[in-house]
Amino acid sequence: MVQKIDGKIIAEHLKDQITQTINSFNGPRPSLAIVLVGQREDSKLYVSLKEREAKKVGIDTHLYQLEEDIGEEELLKVINFLNQDKAVDGILIQLPLPAKFNTNKIIVALDSQKDVDGFHPQHPNYIISPVLASILACLKKVNFKAENKTACILNNSEIFGLSTKKILEELGLKVNLKDKPEEADLLITALGQPHKVKKEMVKLGAVIIDIGISKVNNQILGDVDLEDVKDKASYITPVPGGIGPMTIAFLFKNVLEIYKRKYQG
Repeated sequence: MVQKIDGKIIAEHLKDQITQTINSFNGPRPSLAIVLVGQREDSKLYVSLKEREAKKVGIDTHLYQLEEDIGEEELLKVINFLNQDKAVDGILIQLPLPAKFNTNKIIVALDSQKDVDGFHPQHPNYIISPVLASILACLKKVNFKAENKTACILNNSEIFGLSTKKILEELGLKVNLKDKPEEADLLITALGQPHKVKKEMVKLGAVIIDIGISKVNNQILGDVDLEDVKDKASYITPVPGGIGPMTIAFLFKNVLEIYKRKYQG
C-alpha cells in the first residue's frame, strides 16, 4: 500500500522559520511581484495559493494579471518595469506561459537577482528552484537511493523539464523526458491533467511526485489517480497537501534570501 509524503508538515516548519525571521526585521516587508499571463485554471489556482500564504508569513504580493493576447514586447516591458522597481524584491513568472511566447527569452529578460524561481541561467547560487528544492526534500524524506535507478518526468514546460532532468542526473539517475513512465523508479508529473496517470503507467514500487494540480467541480485533483495506483507505488505526494505547500514555502525562502541581501548585505 502506498505511503503519502506529507508536504504540509515540511512546509509549515519552513514557513514558521520564515515568519520569525521577517518579524525580526525593522523596515519594509519583503515584496513579491507575480506575473500571470492567460486564464489557465491550474496557474490561477497556484497564484491564489501563493498570494494567500504569502500574507500569512509577512510577504507582500503584487499580481500583474495579463490577458493571453498580450504581445511579447508588452510582456517584456512589464518585466523590465519590475526589474527597475526598487520596491520589488522578487519576481515570479507563473509557468507555463501561453505557447506563443518564447519562455526562455522571457525568463532571461528577468533580473537574475530577482528571479525567485531560479530558472534564469545566471541566478545566484543561494536561489534554488522551489519545485526542485521540494523534489529533493521529498527524496530525502523517503531516503530514496538514486544509484542504478531511472526517472521519468511528465511535464508541459520545457524549462521545468530540463531543470529537473539536470538536478536528477546530478543525483545519479538516468532520466527520460515524457518517455516510458512505467519503467521509472521515480515518476515526476507536472501536467495539470486530472488523474492522467493510471496504474498501467506506474512501475511497481515507484516513488511518485505529483506536481500537477487541477480544479474539477470545485475539487482539487492531481495528475495521478491515487486510488488507482495505490497498490503499485511505494510513496506519493498527495494532491492537495503534497508538493504544493512545499513549493510555496521554498518560494518564500527565496524571497527572504533576496530581501536579506538587499537590506542586510
